[in-house]
Amino acid sequence: MTQSASSLRRSSLFLLLVGLLLGGSALEAQQFTPFERDQRTQGSQASEESDVFLGALQAIRQHALTTHADSVLWEMAIAGLIRELDDPYATVLTPDEVAAFEEESTGNYAGIGVQITELNEQVTITAVFRGTPAEGAGLLVGDRIIGVDEETDRAWTVQDASSRIRGERGTSVRVVVERDGISQPISFDIERDQVHIPAVTAEKIFEGFDYVHLDRVARNSAAEVDSVLSGLSGSPGLILDLRQNPGGYLDESLRLADLFLDRGDPLVRTRSRTTPGQQNGLSEETAYSRVTPRIPDVPIIVLVDRFSASASEIIAGALQDHDRAVVLGERTFGKGTVQSVVPLPGGRLIRLTSGEWFTPQGRSLNRPRDREGRVIEPDSIPEFTSRSGRRLLGGGGVFPDLEIAADTFSSEEQRFLTAVAEAEIPLMLRLQESAFEVAQSARESGVTPEDFPAQRLEDLKAVLISEGLPPETITTEATEYLRFRLEDFLYARLEREDLSIEVKSRRDPVLSAAVEFLRAARTQGDLFAEVERAGGVGGPAQQASNRER
Repeated sequence: MTQSASSLRRSSLFLLLVGLLLGGSALEAQQFTPFERDQRTQGSQASEESDVFLGALQAIRQHALTTHADSVLWEMAIAGLIRELDDPYATVLTPDEVAAFEEESTGNYAGIGVQITELNEQVTITAVFRGTPAEGAGLLVGDRIIGVDEETDRAWTVQDASSRIRGERGTSVRVVVERDGISQPISFDIERDQVHIPAVTAEKIFEGFDYVHLDRVARNSAAEVDSVLSGLSGSPGLILDLRQNPGGYLDESLRLADLFLDRGDPLVRTRSRTTPGQQNGLSEETAYSRVTPRIPDVPIIVLVDRFSASASEIIAGALQDHDRAVVLGERTFGKGTVQSVVPLPGGRLIRLTSGEWFTPQGRSLNRPRDREGRVIEPDSIPEFTSRSGRRLLGGGGVFPDLEIAADTFSSEEQRFLTAVAEAEIPLMLRLQESAFEVAQSARESGVTPEDFPAQRLEDLKAVLISEGLPPETITTEATEYLRFRLEDFLYARLEREDLSIEVKSRRDPVLSAAVEFLRAARTQGDLFAEVERAGGVGGPAQQASNRER
């Protein structure tokens, strides 16, 4: 048998395994089992490997002490193939997982456009997204959902209400709510539509610095960021926050990097399988910037952490390699691999690693891991240079120009939170409830409080004590922690993200450092000099100034 014929037989066997993945119940009604049928159809034409494989399955089915349905054995066979690839990102997605993957990647779903949270043991609307059916119908923040269509239940969980509200686009749903100041429930008949949750948050903070948080690289993320950048004339600096960004679409990440770099600059290099099915065929490709930079003279700082992965690492790595941004935070996750997603029968998908990403200067973004996802540490960390000659570290992921650890709880805060847990008090829920009540009062008065009212904070402490929290655990430091969380929740509820971000910066050393660096710098070269003085890994700052824009 030729090599190509043998490969074809193995491919056919694999496709047969996949095709039978969901077909156990139907096949079991036939006169012979899937294994017996495969033996008959393959016969002497099957390769020795496929005969062994099918024979093993047959033996397990007939002789193993623990019996399984045929469909379960096929599932186990597929799981074994995936496991033995030693590919931590390989998986087969079920139809439900495919739907969840699409929603997470795009931010799109069919519904009415509200965010709901359980507050005071009732499902409460905590956000109404702009331009959605919910906003058009007149639902308001603070409405409590007590009914959907013909069902009414004040004891619903968030999941109960959400599963009933969502549905196919174009269908109608009746949502019944209770609203403060109105004695009778209110009914809204709303037509479901496609809802898009933006991946981008953009605010001006402190002295006019622009803060852009990208929580995932979803469809239209580049267009959303482009829209933000178009209004940044005269900005003293931009902070691009990619922390906890798990990545997303490769093409979208390239469009995002393209917004900041000169036309013709390389964005990412890819090494991947040349042709599906071809053995040992690898090719290398480079993607280049195709547009002029949107903000060529604005100093930029990129924030990353150990959860920044995949497409977000492409953006950070490209801007760092071209000396277009200072990178602050933690070493990124290191998911520098390309996954091919192949449709399977029954609405499933298989995801397999098929390539690897490199930054423009040749640093691999892939941090090797074993099949369990544990990092395989190299013997040494390779060094590279940026386009202007600054020193950069390689070896997987993106190393920040200046490493800054995230905030941690103090000893007193840990004791306080431990006591909360031991008393089984739902602290986050109580904080949200208290902040929500203050936000409602602020909306009615039209005045945004400068801080959280002291009496409301004392009221919350009294509630916690009444629920079993030892009074001595609410120390001055614990009280300040409560005040911090309450102010953050309060401004978020009032949709004052700018104030919420400024509050977060009190306990966010990475963000606060970025603000301080921008306060001390007027150009990108100034930023590199400031980071070097702070102990960053970059090379001579004057070299970076050669790349000044």
